[in-house]
Amino acid sequence: MVRKKLNRKEISRWVLASVITIMTLTFYLWHITENIRIGYEIGRGEGRLQALKEEIKSLETQKAALRSLDRVEKIAREELGMTDTRDDQIIYKDW
Repeated sequence: MVRKKLNRKEISRWVLASVITIMTLTFYLWHITENIRIGYEIGRGEGRLQALKEEIKSLETQKAALRSLDRVEKIAREELGMTDTRDDQIIYKDW
């Protein structure tokens, strides 16, 4: 079997083609892994967003309970010692 000797030009073409192929495959794999990483990051962000929305609902419910008029009146009467106004405490002004 006779083997053909490759000249420098053919060797450099093979090397260049190999480097370009390796670079293309490397870029493709990097692109795929970045897409996967970003997908996981988005999933974590959506989970955190859902948890925050639930926390907001809970806090709004708690706020509504704390601001109820019955609770405010109870605190005013029991803790602050307030009572209903008497007729002589009301002052009317004519404009």
